[in-house]
Amino acid sequence: MPQPSPGPSPAGCPGTRVPGHPECLAHLPDAARAAYLASLAPGADLDHRHTSFTSSLLDALLDALRDPATGRPRLGHAQFVWATFEGVARFEWATFEGVAWFQSATFKNEAGFESATFKNEAGFESATFKNEAGFESATFERDAGFQSTTFKNDARFQSTTFKSDARFELTTFEGNAWFQSATFESEAGFGSATFESAAKFESATFKNFAGFESTTFESAASFQSATFKNDARFESTNFERDAWFESATFERDASFQSATFKNDARFGSATFERAAGFQSATFKNDARFESATFKNDARFESATFKSGASFKTATFERADRLGPLVCAGQVNVSGAVFGAPVTLSIAAHRLECRRTRWSSTAEVRLRYATVDFAHAVFEYPLTIATESEPFILTDGQQMAETLLTGAPDAGVRMASLRGVDAAHLVLADIDLSGCLFNGTVHLDQVRLEGTCSFDTVPPGTRWRAGRPVRFTERCVLAEEHHWRARQPGAVRGWNVAVRGAGQTGPAQLAPVYRALRKAFEDGKNEPGAADFYYGEMEMRRHDRTGTARAERGLLHGYWMLSGYGLRASRALGWLAAAMLVTIVLLMGFGLPKDDPKQEATGTVPPGGGRVTFEIGKGDPHNPTGNWFTGERFEKALNVTLNSVVFRSADQDLTTAGTYIEMTSRLTEPILLGLAALAVRNRVKR
Repeated sequence: MPQPSPGPSPAGCPGTRVPGHPECLAHLPDAARAAYLASLAPGADLDHRHTSFTSSLLDALLDALRDPATGRPRLGHAQFVWATFEGVARFEWATFEGVAWFQSATFKNEAGFESATFKNEAGFESATFKNEAGFESATFERDAGFQSTTFKNDARFQSTTFKSDARFELTTFEGNAWFQSATFESEAGFGSATFESAAKFESATFKNFAGFESTTFESAASFQSATFKNDARFESTNFERDAWFESATFERDASFQSATFKNDARFGSATFERAAGFQSATFKNDARFESATFKNDARFESATFKSGASFKTATFERADRLGPLVCAGQVNVSGAVFGAPVTLSIAAHRLECRRTRWSSTAEVRLRYATVDFAHAVFEYPLTIATESEPFILTDGQQMAETLLTGAPDAGVRMASLRGVDAAHLVLADIDLSGCLFNGTVHLDQVRLEGTCSFDTVPPGTRWRAGRPVRFTERCVLAEEHHWRARQPGAVRGWNVAVRGAGQTGPAQLAPVYRALRKAFEDGKNEPGAADFYYGEMEMRRHDRTGTARAERGLLHGYWMLSGYGLRASRALGWLAAAMLVTIVLLMGFGLPKDDPKQEATGTVPPGGGRVTFEIGKGDPHNPTGNWFTGERFEKALNVTLNSVVFRSADQDLTTAGTYIEMTSRLTEPILLGLAALAVRNRVKR
């Protein structure tokens, strides 16, 4: 241990007296200083507290302690508390065999401790480095204390090894802090430290606890390729500029709870082998977790993303939940892999899940979001549902959604299911009005729960080529909207295709409508299936490549007469028109002028005997004169009504009337049947 201090120098000098002299080393006469230095040997203890050192004086002191075998200074216990180093302080390659105390020391010029070895405690608490401080490749074998130290210029700790605790709590780095490839074999404490310039910890290794609680990084903080072999704590840390953790490895728990990232937060290719905690963290700019690996829990409960959050190609091996979290922009999990049963709870403007893979059951509960699920892969049941109320956190409170207060509603809209195998897909309360379905596999097996809505035809009456056009209300796919909007002379109201929607036509849409019709029928929703049957028939009618011309003609007639057996009003209208035509024709040509009287003819044998009579009617005569009388209308109506129900009215008719009745008895029951079929298709269960 250090020898007892001989006390301060006289005459007001605060420096500690050199043993045997009344002055400190800085004030010793030249001869006495030379004698003192000559008395020193490598490994000698030093006590020069409060002493002021020039560069030449410090060099002379260290030269006196230089080991002839190595050519490097070797110090025993070295006390430089409150010392002032006026010039460059060169401690490169020095070995401190005892304690090295530099508490409250002031380094007015460069301080060089490169490759120095501290075999005992090193204390730099409350020291001030006014110029660069170099500790590259230094080795601290015992505790290194830098609490409340101020580095006014660059602090260099590249490749430094801290074999015991490294304490930097409340330290201020006004210049750049370089810790690249540093090794912290014991605890590393940076709690409440302030980094006013760049903080670089690239490839640093933290073998024990790493504490950065309440630390402030006013400039970029880089931990790229850093390795945290024990717990890493960044709770309430403030990153005011970019935070880079690309390719970092967290072998134990990593906690960023309540941390604030005011600029980009980059965790690309980072590996979290234990729990990754980002509860209540705030990301004010983009947060990037591309290709990150979460081998255990990924805790983002109540995390807030004010811009976007990207988890593209990330791997979640055992995470059972992601969220609840809120994002004012887009959450992107495209290409991500979920290896265990998981629940995603997200309130965001958009969710991208393109080519996302779920290897187990999953539930995606959303608010406000537009979802793109194109080419997602899942082999087990997956549910996408709208959460009607704000998410409830583990503490029982509702998650704040102030970032989304400007959104029109909390409903969820599906943008695309292209390329998805929907055999295990459940959609609950999802708006499918803008969803792209072409290319979806096993769409007939999708389950639609709750209120899943589709787009509709343009409402009201529109004008096309100078004539009014009115579409019967029905559910339609977004892709039919896009196709009709592309047609020459398309009426206003059809939605133009969004970018990337492709050029889907009737040939591709007919199978989609057919599959959705079957899905509704399997769900016992026959009225709902009717609109998709109508859409299927419409696409077949307009398909000029896969539907023969004759078939298109039949479909066109079917559409005109009854709307494919789904428009009762249309069939009834045609029935009424047919009946009216029948009545008019019968009154004009079908009913005779007078009803023919029965006539009996026969021959009486001479002398009497049995008489044989033949009873017949005369030929009906075509009408003349006034055809349209009340009496003739009544007769024509009777014939027509009986024809509708496929019966004969037993009314005498002209030859033309007979053919009119035959035609009526063939066509009008069909129209009546089509009307009955349309009603049944709308009301059956």
